[in-house]
Amino acid sequence: MAVRAPRRPRKRQAFDRSRMRIWPGQSYPLGATWDGAGVNFALFSESATGVELCLFDGPNGNNEWARIPLEERTDQVWHCYLPEARPGWRYGFRVDGPYDPGAGHRFNRAKLLFDPYAKAIDRAVRWDDALFGYRIGSEGADLEPDDRDSAPFLPKSVVVDPAFSWGDDRPLRRPLHETVIYEMHVKGFTMRHPELPDSLRGTYAGLASPPALDYLRTLGVTAIELMPCHQFVADRVLVDRGLTNYWGYNSIGFFAPEAKYSSGGTLGQQVSEFKTMVRSLHQAGIEVILDVVYNHTAEGNHLGPTLCFRGIDNAAYYRLVDGRYYMDYTGCGNTLNMTHPRTLQLIMDSLRYWVLEMHVDGFRFDLAASLARELHDVDRLGAFFDIIHQDPVLSQVKLIAEPWDLGEGGYQVGNFPPLWSEWNGKYRDSVRDYWRGADATLAEFANRLTGSSDLYQTSARTPSASINFVTAHDGFTLRDLVSYNDKHNEENGEENRDGESNNRSWNCGAEGPTDDQGVNALRARQMRNFLATLFLSQGVPMLLGGDEIGRTQQGNNNAYCQDGEISWYDWESADVGLHEYTRELIDLRRNHPVFRRRRWFQGRAIRGVPELEWLKPDGTEMSEEDWNNGFAKSLAVFLNGETIASPGPHGERVVDASFYIAFNAHYEPLEFVLPGPPLGERWQVVLDTAKPLPEDGPVVPGGGKVAIADRTLALLRRIA
Repeated sequence: MAVRAPRRPRKRQAFDRSRMRIWPGQSYPLGATWDGAGVNFALFSESATGVELCLFDGPNGNNEWARIPLEERTDQVWHCYLPEARPGWRYGFRVDGPYDPGAGHRFNRAKLLFDPYAKAIDRAVRWDDALFGYRIGSEGADLEPDDRDSAPFLPKSVVVDPAFSWGDDRPLRRPLHETVIYEMHVKGFTMRHPELPDSLRGTYAGLASPPALDYLRTLGVTAIELMPCHQFVADRVLVDRGLTNYWGYNSIGFFAPEAKYSSGGTLGQQVSEFKTMVRSLHQAGIEVILDVVYNHTAEGNHLGPTLCFRGIDNAAYYRLVDGRYYMDYTGCGNTLNMTHPRTLQLIMDSLRYWVLEMHVDGFRFDLAASLARELHDVDRLGAFFDIIHQDPVLSQVKLIAEPWDLGEGGYQVGNFPPLWSEWNGKYRDSVRDYWRGADATLAEFANRLTGSSDLYQTSARTPSASINFVTAHDGFTLRDLVSYNDKHNEENGEENRDGESNNRSWNCGAEGPTDDQGVNALRARQMRNFLATLFLSQGVPMLLGGDEIGRTQQGNNNAYCQDGEISWYDWESADVGLHEYTRELIDLRRNHPVFRRRRWFQGRAIRGVPELEWLKPDGTEMSEEDWNNGFAKSLAVFLNGETIASPGPHGERVVDASFYIAFNAHYEPLEFVLPGPPLGERWQVVLDTAKPLPEDGPVVPGGGKVAIADRTLALLRRIA
């Protein structure tokens, strides 16, 4: 086999490139695999007629010094082995085949392609018309191929040495019911951190630094959920507007850590830097959950660029309509074809890689309903779930679904199978409605507080199936939730048309920043109400990073394209009191298992005392009419700490204090009559959201009254 002559003069190397040896290699594993002696290259393509491995060097990685035809093909995998190849080599593929969009084929040998299994990608895409497989122009232009070389504009895949000293790092395996999740962005968290040097800001290394670790540890969170860290692409339309894809929900490399979060240095350093970050977080007792986007890729619809999958085997990797067009359940132009075994293999191989090689502890699946679509309908027993359930690696990590997509029937909250937890959008909506004073049934609110058994109990899941959240990256921050009635997304360049319009928010009397002390005091109380509700609810709490310091996005509820001060945490302006309040709430939850039960409430009693009882402010039990009274805004719940059904980790009986929680979302104060014997003889206030910090209050006898301010939550502990 001959190596094609380079187009430019070669640099001197330790070996004669013109005499480089090319061996047949193996069809497995896919991708570029360094074995200590050389590199095996393997690429799947079912319909290709030819594949070339292209090697690059030069200051910018754009000097294509060799093209190697892959003459070996085994089970639709094209492969070779290069004994002289080493970690750090840049490469890509060119794939021959028919350009016939009507039949689903968009092969174009002029276009360099990423390796779908690349463990590192050297930089971001540099946009140019040559990156498109067709000549951009009039309607129907995608029916004719473009012959311009895209290599100068496409980042290169990089051969990686997987060796890393993990030491004694092991999975933490923290039970879900003991987990507190902190959703965060690598760059947003670290970019303005005052204790980090410039070289570490916005990087994995910055997140692994002592100041970052100390902050997370003292806050009390047990897991971070990182917004996408797979290599992703900023859409051309954003770049042309001077914006970027900040969130990262536009993946192109399912094995490669995003290069721009690396602190720099050698090619492929992002891999070892990511591993160091995970190891450091584990040493701090914090698990790492990755937000992953397997539902679509950055190649968009039929008018999108040809970067990887489209040029390797379009018909295998994507769900197509009439050959030429793409099924779009994601709102991003395409949907990966989970019905094809090689696409399914790609995703499963990626997941296992991040667990086994990168040591992550779980995944949150973006638009997970799209992964369950076998043909059109969402199938909760689809092939993807079947494989996850029987996989000895993936069945043991945390699996969290965003249980919806944009297709028909895509809202699937409560319908995922065992092993899976779900972002509970109904929890978010109910809690927001309650505290803003919307007319809604108290029954819905009570269901959400107690773990949403109506959604998860029938599928043999536990309260931990519910990932409870009030805010997330998509939407208002907590401070904005209580400061704006309407979105303010003008800086996104779409005339405020983007983002959700129904935010279930309330500005407390003024839109945006105000000097009105009464409005600001109410906003502070509302934030404490939301946080207290979150951490006192059954299920798994998820805190949006920055909410604990009062982070604002200035009313932008769709800051996906804002890589700047709108999105970065403003540590210098942190609300210190709110941070301390959040820390104490997390500590309260950690110390009291009654707020994080492993099993459902069963309605049983010990010595005549129920495990759970719902009460009206006057101390009487809630009636059926009360539950369905839409204008009612107050209720209370008794939680019996002596009836926790599940044993501790060593089989011991778990006994906790008993608590009474009073909720008053009315615009005026109310008096609540405290339960008397047998529920309790004396009660002490330990939390009152009308006050800036949790503190022990006066002792009140059972049957006595306690005044609860307007729009306030109070927590009382039984002391006798």
